[in-house]
Amino acid sequence: MKTLLIAVITVFLFPVFANAQFTISGSVSEKTTHNSLAGASISLKGAGKNTNSSAGGKYQLKNIKAGKYTLTVSFIGYETQQKTIEISGDQQIDFSLVSSAYLADEVIVMATRATEKSGTTYKNLSKSEVTANNFGQDLPFIINNTPGVVVTSDAGGGVGYTGIRIRGSDATRVNVTVNGIPLNDSESQGVFWVNMPDFASSVESIQIQRGVGTSTNGAGAFGGSLNVQTSAPGLEPYAELNNTYGSFNTLKNTVKIGTGLIDDKFSFDGRLSRIQSDGFVDRGASLLKSYFLSGAYHGKTDLLRINVFSGSEKTYQSWNGVPESRLRGDVQGMNDYIIRNGLNETDAANLLNSDSRKYNSFLYKDQNDNYWQDHYQVLYAKQFNDKFSFNGALHYTYGRGYYEEFKPGQAFSDYGLANPVINGAPVTTTDLIRRRWLNNNFYGTTYSFNYKAQSNLTFTLGGAYNQYRGKHFGQVTWSQVSSTLNNSDHYYDGDGNKNDFNVYAKATYSPVEKLSLFADLQYRRFTYAITGQDDNRKPVDIHDNRNFFNPKIGATYFVDPKSNIYASFSVANKEGNRDDYINAIAGALPVPERLYNVEAGYRIKGTDYSAGINVYGMFYKDQLVITGQITDVGGNIRQNVPDSYRAGVEFDGSYTLSRHFLINANAALSRNKIKTFIEHLPNSDTKTDDLITYQNTNISFSPDAVLFGELVYKPFTSFAIALQSKYVSKQYMDNTQNENRKLNGYWVNNLRLGYDFSFKGVKNMNIGLLANNILNKKYESNGYTYGYTSGGNRTTENFYFPQAGTNFLLSLNVKF
Repeated sequence: MKTLLIAVITVFLFPVFANAQFTISGSVSEKTTHNSLAGASISLKGAGKNTNSSAGGKYQLKNIKAGKYTLTVSFIGYETQQKTIEISGDQQIDFSLVSSAYLADEVIVMATRATEKSGTTYKNLSKSEVTANNFGQDLPFIINNTPGVVVTSDAGGGVGYTGIRIRGSDATRVNVTVNGIPLNDSESQGVFWVNMPDFASSVESIQIQRGVGTSTNGAGAFGGSLNVQTSAPGLEPYAELNNTYGSFNTLKNTVKIGTGLIDDKFSFDGRLSRIQSDGFVDRGASLLKSYFLSGAYHGKTDLLRINVFSGSEKTYQSWNGVPESRLRGDVQGMNDYIIRNGLNETDAANLLNSDSRKYNSFLYKDQNDNYWQDHYQVLYAKQFNDKFSFNGALHYTYGRGYYEEFKPGQAFSDYGLANPVINGAPVTTTDLIRRRWLNNNFYGTTYSFNYKAQSNLTFTLGGAYNQYRGKHFGQVTWSQVSSTLNNSDHYYDGDGNKNDFNVYAKATYSPVEKLSLFADLQYRRFTYAITGQDDNRKPVDIHDNRNFFNPKIGATYFVDPKSNIYASFSVANKEGNRDDYINAIAGALPVPERLYNVEAGYRIKGTDYSAGINVYGMFYKDQLVITGQITDVGGNIRQNVPDSYRAGVEFDGSYTLSRHFLINANAALSRNKIKTFIEHLPNSDTKTDDLITYQNTNISFSPDAVLFGELVYKPFTSFAIALQSKYVSKQYMDNTQNENRKLNGYWVNNLRLGYDFSFKGVKNMNIGLLANNILNKKYESNGYTYGYTSGGNRTTENFYFPQAGTNFLLSLNVKF
């Protein structure tokens, strides 16, 4: 039996080893000084192999089959070189790079990005990786296959309102910057990717830092950071037409144009996009429009870039989710739900007769969310000499929009209105349509000075000052019973003003060749004022200012040119969001959260493989977690808990089996606990909250396991098939670790195909197919729960967001 097994394995593996395989090696140096260049990127097109030059500028690519290839070497600040080579035996190929005639765009984000010497945990996504997964879904779905990431979609198909969690931390704890400029909303602290449709089409690269990461601009990261660099110019003029069509009438149209470099100094690039989708859930439609314009001056030692980009969205609300009784097809449960919640005849029929996974409680035809957001960036970089450089930016974001909703049986008094008198009798309630508006301005400056004192010592001094001015107000645009309120009048007005200042200093020092030490010290101060009225017309007058010190230290030891080990310790502090302040007990302010983050890992990279394993501990003091209480519009109320933690291990690896097969895989295994949690359960009998204490419970929405695997098959150079598989273990929807209030674990498989070809007049044409959830798994990736006691009995309301079954997106991208 053993002999037979060996024979079978040999037969299957024979084609992989049948052909002779060779090695390419060499060195990379600077042409004028002949100094070696460490960290240069070397790739062999057609073989799927890449590596980086060692500390001595050496590189090696192994297991190359005989044939014709293109060998490319690139390094920031130097012109990229390509050589077409014919391999029939081992070869040594050396490169001497020439200083670039212009400053590369990468310098814009260097100050806020982690490197191997930072001692932190990160993942880089290149433009080609982003493009391969860009079928029009929001950016969270494009980075879904990175370690520890879980994504969700309100409408179920990845278009419209989407969410992301990293290591179980939601979007309010994920710091996002675009070209080093903070993107998170200053008050809610989240990022709403629906306001930036098709932004992935204007992305050059993304770095995902897990944990605290390095100092950056904006609020502190408590789960991760997304550092986005927008597109660099093409060297030659280009035009692109990118189109996608698929399930749920999803349609994406994108036009991109660029001048290339004009006189080696100027470039202009533009993009215009439209995305629309009916959504998987009923009435989960979205209409999204955006544009991106960029112009730049490229000097040999300086770079000036101006970016203007904008997005608008009109999205039918589907954020209420599906009640558990509807999802399970429980008729008696649905009838009980109708009685408990006082549903009228129309809403009751909608609940009882809808598809169990596509149910949407909203029926009003204009139950839409509407928002417009404009971004203006002026970026400048200057290389004074080979030791000293500067990056700076001015930015301004203008956002405005509203969500419209039909509200039955509203009391006039809740809107500050006198009860109208009809036929001599006062009328106290009415059906009405209201709009809740947000109008905000965000502007400021970011900067960094970079100094290379000597070959083994570098310093960075950077920071930012930003101001946010937000206006919150509401309007009643229609009332069944006429009132004294005009359509343009505001029934509440509130302001949120925030000033945010930070400065950081970073240093990297290598006392010996193999050891690199890293230190990063940040001071941050903010002032925040909430005045006027909240959306319930409650007067608010809240003022807070805080000073935070966020130190970070790390070390990396380079075992050899291919591998290193690292460790770091970081401290981060973070204030609550607007709702935390408004919902706090009168006279009290939410206590800031503090996080102590330990990271340690091992990285290795060869010609055919790369891998990294990381262990981490995230220990919180006064973390804000949901209590079980909700606001009148379904928002979660949060409270500080004294002690909680996340601890886990992460793996990320890639292995080229042969010229035709590639495996990518990552895994995140974790334990996420609150030592003592007190649930607040409203009791309608006593008109108070019942307080229930739990010990050592799981943190909500924190799966113990997130696993991903991908098998890529390339039968020939221009065609690839990728089978992707992702598993997310169960998640609890509150912090009580109750099995009746959870999301079940799910395993989802996708298939992606891409075929590139060209012909006269067309540089490249790509046909792509993304088949999502090919096994038609029925699963829910998000939800919420709340409960109360009435008549001595506890009632729990669970709601879920089902994701689409098998669905398809077909793309056609043409480059001229």
